Amino acid sequence: MNKGELIEAVAMDVSVSKTVAGKVLDSTIDAMMGALGKGDRITLVGFGTFSVSTRKARSGRNPKTGEPIKIPASKTVKFKPGSAFKQAVK
Repeated sequence: MNKGELIEAVAMDVSVSKTVAGKVLDSTIDAMMGALGKGDRITLVGFGTFSVSTRKARSGRNPKTGEPIKIPASKTVKFKPGSAFKQAVK
């Protein structure tokens, strides 16, 4: 399912136009990215939890040349599915 299909499904489910459903989805995504950007944790009961994790700096190798390289520290988003989500996927 892509974003357009999700918007269509939400619009049909709550009987609103695709435009309204698209604006709601965009607003939701923006709010989530803003919260995660500040380092907050997002918990959607039954669905899962999004959190920010920090990766340490490490060394690696360039796969093309085999030359050693330094990989800088970075932040990434983690997702831990909730129990209802796990059951739905089973």
